[in-house]
Amino acid sequence: MRQPLDPDMFAGCRASGASLIRIGDKWTSRVIRCLESGPRRFSEIQVPLRGVTPKVLTETLRAMERDGLVERTVYAERPPRVEYTLTPLGHTLREPMAAGCAWSEAHLPEVMEAREAHERSSLVQDMAEQQTSQR
Repeated sequence: MRQPLDPDMFAGCRASGASLIRIGDKWTSRVIRCLESGPRRFSEIQVPLRGVTPKVLTETLRAMERDGLVERTVYAERPPRVEYTLTPLGHTLREPMAAGCAWSEAHLPEVMEAREAHERSSLVQDMAEQQTSQR
């Protein structure tokens, strides 16, 4: 029997709330991570993806299946059992994702600093534009 997914598997990823490297969309890379150790049921995938709605997860899995990253298997049981697994193509994303995570971890402070500087600059520009328009 396989181990259940850890509900906190993304807790240690400081950049998990603000993906710096995007593979597909917000959830695709996380689903890949959930499936890298083998097949999982929908409810298992949901556990560590705390912010995803069932609708969005369904859409993500369907898009991944359409793109050849995930295979969906329906077992003829009562009730029907469905599992998702990474295809060989899906597995090829693990290495670039690992590189993206390493880059994000190494450069997150710089990116956050740049974002804050940009926001400060935008605020100053907005204030200057307001003063100009009031004259």
